[in-house]
Amino acid sequence: MEYSINRGIGKPAEFQGLKSQYLFIFAGGLLGLFIVFVVMYMAGLNQWVCIGFGVSAALVLVYGTFHLNRKYGEHGLMKAQARLGHPRYVINRRNFPRLFRVADPFKNRRNE
Repeated sequence: MEYSINRGIGKPAEFQGLKSQYLFIFAGGLLGLFIVFVVMYMAGLNQWVCIGFGVSAALVLVYGTFHLNRKYGEHGLMKAQARLGHPRYVINRRNFPRLFRVADPFKNRRNE
């Protein structure tokens, strides 16, 4: 069985259908789950509780990562996160004629 990681120059990294940033989410999530599993086991929790948590959390991670990959595509997740940083609408409370009035740059200097 041979797994291909990259398909060519200039194309994004892809593995089993996961593209670019989702590979990092997937790999980082599995690494984090492994560390949590080891810490739980070393803390003395029951072995079956640790295994059950590890398997269920890994299944949720796999399903969630592939779901995000299907829903947003290669760059869609970054666009969705960027969209959250922008305001929905801009409120301007000035009256309408004042919007078109030219500001006087010397207004504050006349009083000096």
